[in-house]
Amino acid sequence: MTIQTFTTRTAFAPSPAVARVEATSRRVQQPQSSADLVSLAMGEPDFDTPDRIVQAALAAASRGRTHYAPLAGERVLRERLAVEIGTLRGRDADPADVLVTQGGTAGLAAAILAIAGPGDKVVVPDPTYSLYADLVSMAGATAVHVPLADDLHWDLDALRAALVGARLFVFCNPGNPTGIVHSRAELEALADMVDGTDTIVLADEAYSTLTFTADPFTSALEIPALDGRTVYCQTFSKSYAMTGWRVGYLWGPSQIIAAATRVHGTFNGSVNTFVQDAAVVALDECAADVVRMRDSYVRRRALMRDALASVPGLMLSEPEGAFYFFPRYDADLSSVDMVAYLRERGVAVRPGAEFGPSGEGRLRLSYAAGDKAIVAGVERMAAAMAALRSS
Repeated sequence: MTIQTFTTRTAFAPSPAVARVEATSRRVQQPQSSADLVSLAMGEPDFDTPDRIVQAALAAASRGRTHYAPLAGERVLRERLAVEIGTLRGRDADPADVLVTQGGTAGLAAAILAIAGPGDKVVVPDPTYSLYADLVSMAGATAVHVPLADDLHWDLDALRAALVGARLFVFCNPGNPTGIVHSRAELEALADMVDGTDTIVLADEAYSTLTFTADPFTSALEIPALDGRTVYCQTFSKSYAMTGWRVGYLWGPSQIIAAATRVHGTFNGSVNTFVQDAAVVALDECAADVVRMRDSYVRRRALMRDALASVPGLMLSEPEGAFYFFPRYDADLSSVDMVAYLRERGVAVRPGAEFGPSGEGRLRLSYAAGDKAIVAGVERMAAAMAALRSS
């Protein structure tokens, strides 16, 4: 018997959602780093996950905790997270309003796609984490970029004007890529701007344990006037060095979380059961590990700041949180071209334009790298910048 096979070639066009993202995205996928390239481009800790977390996951998997979890998350983890959230709010948080997600990325996606749609206006600071605008495009909404002030904090007058008629405002605090920590006064000003409106606030506080200001960090959850309109997005990735584990969470008004749960269930499904068990151990037993890693970042921050001070043509701002420097440079190159130039000379960084039009002329450098990488990377950067200025 002869079996015939047929090949049909048809023209393919991506869906409108994909086309929108491709048309507007500023996100940069850099080539894989070679062994001789020093990377200061990473957005994750270089620390291994604390051993107690690893052992908890292994033990849970060995006990058979390898089946589907409840869609919104394991009850014990949601209850434990509600305690954390309630402590920030100064009043109880309902575990039913907690959604456990595949990292902060899935949490942001679930929230934005649940809230925003065609015709909606979504305000984002500029520069900021580039995923926000991509998700807004995927939702069919319009991202309105509001340039920051010269000190990289919000330009309150510009923000107030942009928020008129906005469905959603999305921000990260501490800031990626800026390293800025928005103060209680700024958050209270935001609350005043949205008072009496239907604008929802999405607060991404992934770096909240990594702050270096004299004043303690203020969460959006601590601002009473933002209550009832704020969706809180958090992740275990940065604080606990759990980037590859993919566990984060949302909390907010019940109707919004219900909608986000619908999106998350459609896109992702439940988070791995044994990973959620390990996340409980992280919360209960690993506070000292968080402090240890933060102390290392404080030292690395000083190491990179001192090294960058000798790089010709860089203008530094002092990072107040997260683990990034976001310096301006004076060379006549786009930030994408500058990154390519530096890669050719052995050091990888991120282009400022990736994070918004106002990021042009800047670079993002991460001090989540080890000491040797920081020293070697900045030395290579200094040599490359000096050569560029003399050419």
